[in-house]
Amino acid sequence: MVRDEELRMVYNDPMAEKTARPQRKSRLRRRLFLYGGILLFVLAAAAVGLVFLSRDEAQTRAARDIFIILLALEFLVVGVALTVLVVQLARLTLLVEMELRPMLKNANDTLDALRGTTLFLSETLVEPVLKLQSSLAGIQRVMEVLGMFKKPFKG
Repeated sequence: MVRDEELRMVYNDPMAEKTARPQRKSRLRRRLFLYGGILLFVLAAAAVGLVFLSRDEAQTRAARDIFIILLALEFLVVGVALTVLVVQLARLTLLVEMELRPMLKNANDTLDALRGTTLFLSETLVEPVLKLQSSLAGIQRVMEVLGMFKKPFKG
């Protein structure tokens, strides 16, 4: 929505582009600082976690077990997502098989009918006209040779 407003400003007011660029730069800078801050926080939290876990072996085992359980749950979610993806892919294949193949067959039948119509028109209309034209050209040439008909001088 903000992008649409920027485009409207640019197209309606030539000077609006000059004011829109600093806004885009400031938004980009804010996002960059936000992502950098998040990355820095995650790294700091990992460092603090490693320090606390290295002090007590029982806590390290408990954290490892919790991490293994969370990893197993993540694999379960990924497995379910892949199963849903495979089912959707099967449904898409069925849709293509049931919907697109008949449409392609109808298009092919239409093209065959068009080929037949073209052949019919060629045989019944074009060929007789060509034969008549060639016969008339032959008669004209015979008349020219006999001197009954003279071709106009082109020069």
